[in-house]
Amino acid sequence: MTYLGGVYYEQKKFDLALKYYEMAAELEYEPAISGLGYIWYYGRTGKKDYEKAFKYFSKSAELGNLQSLYKIADMYKNGYFVEKDYDKYVSIINELYPIVKKGHYLIPEIFTRLANIYSKEGKKRQAINLFKKAKEYLAQRIKYNAFWGNLNIMMWLTDDLYKLKKFNKKEFDLYDLFYLLTMPSIVSFMYEGKTYIVRSILEDGNTVIEFDGNWYRKREDFFTRATINGFLLTKLYYDLENFEVINEKFNKSKKH
Repeated sequence: MTYLGGVYYEQKKFDLALKYYEMAAELEYEPAISGLGYIWYYGRTGKKDYEKAFKYFSKSAELGNLQSLYKIADMYKNGYFVEKDYDKYVSIINELYPIVKKGHYLIPEIFTRLANIYSKEGKKRQAINLFKKAKEYLAQRIKYNAFWGNLNIMMWLTDDLYKLKKFNKKEFDLYDLFYLLTMPSIVSFMYEGKTYIVRSILEDGNTVIEFDGNWYRKREDFFTRATINGFLLTKLYYDLENFEVINEKFNKSKKH
């Protein structure tokens, strides 16, 4: 039941996800309990209910789910249902960091949160290093599961990373396009000896993206749908190389 609920969740059929999570949760199955926390936290079925989210996350955390524990931390940070308590948020994330830092699945989620804590404390170098490590692990995860939730984490990660460091045109990869595609850009890269072009242009105050003859209205759409020979770019991540910004050519072409 939980697996079926997860399938519907990925398909954004949240009413059905809720139905099957609730059925499994009645049998005290922990993954379904945490799933209900997410549904109510984000209001996936149309209405947020932070009281229910806190209840399900707390029960899931008591059963050992570290993912639910950092969501409880988020609720203290934001003051959702509980009184806002940034120190408690920091304490929980610091508690989780040594548990996950040796290769746990949750490295991206915990490292990005700790990176933002460090950034707020003025520890810029430590924050950048954590963002880079989180990006590396998250890229591995997305290669095998391009779930839109994972892509959102990557998008937020790159947005936060480039608030702290200058973009390096000589050294970047596919996921740095989350940053570049927020502005008019042309980027080339190679796959199996062939050059491909990604282009973003300004339209009605927003950038739209063109790749291989297809147009995408948002960065999220590009990363969710862009393919080469039927394979998502995210799946080909480690085989994409020689990324280069070629805005100079874009600027010249606009004059004609």
